[in-house]
Amino acid sequence: MSELVIRDHRVRVKDGLTLHCRDYLSDSSRLPVLCLPGLTRNGRDFHELASHLSVERRVLALDFRGRGQSDHDSNWHRYRLDVYVEDVIAALDALQVSRVIIIGTSLGGLVGMFFGAQCPERLAGLVLNDIGPELDARGMNRIASSVGKSGPVDKWEQAEAAVKEAHAAVMPDFTAADWAIFARQVYRERDDGLIARDMDPQIGMALRDASMPTPDLWHAFQSLRQIPILTLRGELSDLLTQTTVSRMQQWYPSMSAVLVPNRGHAPTLNEPTSRAAIDRFLEKLP
Repeated sequence: MSELVIRDHRVRVKDGLTLHCRDYLSDSSRLPVLCLPGLTRNGRDFHELASHLSVERRVLALDFRGRGQSDHDSNWHRYRLDVYVEDVIAALDALQVSRVIIIGTSLGGLVGMFFGAQCPERLAGLVLNDIGPELDARGMNRIASSVGKSGPVDKWEQAEAAVKEAHAAVMPDFTAADWAIFARQVYRERDDGLIARDMDPQIGMALRDASMPTPDLWHAFQSLRQIPILTLRGELSDLLTQTTVSRMQQWYPSMSAVLVPNRGHAPTLNEPTSRAAIDRFLEKLP
């Protein structure tokens, strides 16, 4: 196996913010993969998957604005889908990537859908991780009620306990070691020594603002008929229902759909089922 080589980029987008993108380099000439995280998450979620995939192709893991090592936006109204799509386009242009396969978890999958609708010639394939063009109200209410409301803690043990309490139903088989890793993906140690969620709390304001535009998710999905799609659904998901997946397959019969057992919203993509499905999907792409 070749040595893992990682490079960190900082990309300036059109409104002046600087975004962080981790680049898992590869000598392969195959099309690269772009990993896009969920609403409150960052590119660290994809480290294991990206390390695995970089044996065969280059992998990029982007931190959306307000997350991870990317700049926070002083105007929380810009934490919205169309802006994230423009950020992805700017990042790919800056890194001179003309065409890409997107693996998107939750929000990242929606960004992938709208990127494909806007730039179909640049999207070679799309993996939707526990997300689709219809969102179950149960999951949306759960997410909207909590985003941006958790305060900092003093010790990593407290962060581990907090993520376990919030996500135990999503990952019922996680061990103490798993929760320790998970906590370090979603929390960071600040300069003042406190440990806080690695995101701008104002993201929650944008999510709960009823005046924010509501994009037409089905229209975006239905524009992707010529793009290979794999949809992963967590067996315990409260955001993506099996009914929605079935409707997606009725519209797009060639779409692959895989159920990830014992996972809610959203699979980590390190599960054997998820990993095997992604490997198969990528291998079949032209």
